[in-house]
Amino acid sequence: MISEQEVRELLKKVQDPFLHKTLEETNGIMEVKIKEEKKHVSVKVAISKTGTSEQLQLQMEIVNLLKNAGAETVGIRFAELPKEVLEKFKGQAGDSGHDLLSPSSKTEFIAIASGKGGVGKSTVSVNLAVALARLGKKVGLVDADIYGFSVPDMMGITHRPLVKGNKIIPVERFGVKVISMGFFVEDNAPVIWRGPMLGKMLNNFFKEVEWGELDYLILDLPPGTGDVALDVHTMIPHSKEIIVSTPHPTAAFVAARAGAMALRTKHEILGVIENMSYFESKKTGEREYIFGKGGGEKLAEELQTDLFGQIPLQQPDWNEADFAPSVYSEDHPIGKIYMDIAKKVDQKLVSQN
Repeated sequence: MISEQEVRELLKKVQDPFLHKTLEETNGIMEVKIKEEKKHVSVKVAISKTGTSEQLQLQMEIVNLLKNAGAETVGIRFAELPKEVLEKFKGQAGDSGHDLLSPSSKTEFIAIASGKGGVGKSTVSVNLAVALARLGKKVGLVDADIYGFSVPDMMGITHRPLVKGNKIIPVERFGVKVISMGFFVEDNAPVIWRGPMLGKMLNNFFKEVEWGELDYLILDLPPGTGDVALDVHTMIPHSKEIIVSTPHPTAAFVAARAGAMALRTKHEILGVIENMSYFESKKTGEREYIFGKGGGEKLAEELQTDLFGQIPLQQPDWNEADFAPSVYSEDHPIGKIYMDIAKKVDQKLVSQN
């Protein structure tokens, strides 16, 4: 029959499901009792949060561990760790250990903004996120355009996030973890919430989603400089911004307002991406500048930042078996442009750190 010392040796390697520390580190093994005649082991374990699905999984882990070591029956009681222990490990019960909004977070926020709608900001957000993931980065994408959410459809996402305990598990597609308002409304219904409710929802996206460790979190911001966009700007304390514009000089003038708001809310402008730069004929190779020329360069000059790239007009190659209507493949000409932009963005952020 297994001894008390052997039980403690086995349990000390088991991890608290929320703090990700061993029971030895948290002093979580509170009591061990052995009834040799019945080959019964009874244990009391303290963890950071009780009454969760994670506790049930931990219970099954401990039962299997002890039965494999010789116990015929196992009894487990759970208690919560003292507050001083939780504070010692800088986490509270239920905390995933990855507070993205914490000043100590290593995740880089990259907000994609525009002066107005219709310039392809969401397309840029999606493809930049996918390109960074193709570079081997850990990437998340928040569809923060609450009223005009489109990211799930653009990426061909047909299922919704799962809920595990008190955390939302984001949907993963093309190596990118995605969360969107579109997951939480029925049948493409309009969102008629007002500011405070929207702010709460966005806060949930940051704090109640199990993102894990991320290198980059891309934020597809609402267009323009209205209340929702301003709320997002003020909520994220350490974001870098990329401004998207078309090449038309007037569009660049409008986009400059988004850049000005970024600076006023203490955000850093990372660079500019010019979308819909030109149309190139497949037959002749001739370029037609449908929306004018020079807007991206003018905007980057005005904001004193880099022009990361100029993206032409051309639709992705659609694959009916793996449908994602707005995602360019890695070997598509525009997919290659996005890869080049992703490398420039990554190199600039690495050089700043």
